[in-house]
Amino acid sequence: MTAQLHHVSVIVADTARALGFYRDLLDLPVNPDRPDLGYPGAWLDVGAAQIHLLELPNPDPVENRPAHGGRDRHLALAVSDLERVLARLEAAGVAVSRSRSGRAAAFCRDPDGNAVELIGQPGQSSGSGSSP
Repeated sequence: MTAQLHHVSVIVADTARALGFYRDLLDLPVNPDRPDLGYPGAWLDVGAAQIHLLELPNPDPVENRPAHGGRDRHLALAVSDLERVLARLEAAGVAVSRSRSGRAAAFCRDPDGNAVELIGQPGQSSGSGSSP
């Protein structure tokens, strides 16, 4: 009965800073249809689904999270060129760790400590980046 994922919400402390990560580094377009919800935020399109950035006080502690995002709750994004995305993140100073499974995947954290998995399309190699 469930057909597809519609959106996932991510709590952020500063929408503009979060957009610097999701929009500018990951190339996700901002959806202009977000209504005034009474607090800052943004909707980003990811194929037919969305990421909703919610600028709200974070009820979850961000300290003491696992170093490797694969051991933490995370959202996963399929990317068309994993190595290009990882090079872009690393050039921006974002720490990246390769999937320990050997898959063409890696993990990073957004400026608020939310874990993001980036998954290469079939046929992409796992690369040679660092792994914690």
